[in-house]
Amino acid sequence: MALESYGPIAIFAILALVFPALTFFLTRLFRPDHPTPLKDLVYECGELPEGEAQIQFHFQYYMFALIFLVFDVAAIFLLLWAFAWGDLSGSSGVAKYSIFLFLAIMFVATQYALKKEEVIHL
Repeated sequence: MALESYGPIAIFAILALVFPALTFFLTRLFRPDHPTPLKDLVYECGELPEGEAQIQFHFQYYMFALIFLVFDVAAIFLLLWAFAWGDLSGSSGVAKYSIFLFLAIMFVATQYALKKEEVIHL
């Protein structure tokens, strides 16, 4: 009975995985391909580019994006944990210890990332 209630979720997950891949390949199959020298320019609006088209970004931007992503995921886990706090009070404490372990791992990973960034600057 429990597996029957997860059927729609499984169908949704399969569709969520198949639809982007399917549309990606179908657009590659049906799109018109008429290259011209003007279309091969970096800007297709007719403007002539100045300088190099490829810009090398600093590593700090990548690191800040990763740290933001990690904290975003951590915020979601902490929010869910805070909502479940009342239900966790009767448990053996494993859930409470696991969230503190999660926070410790996040702290150590953030400190490592920040130290790694300092080493790159030197």
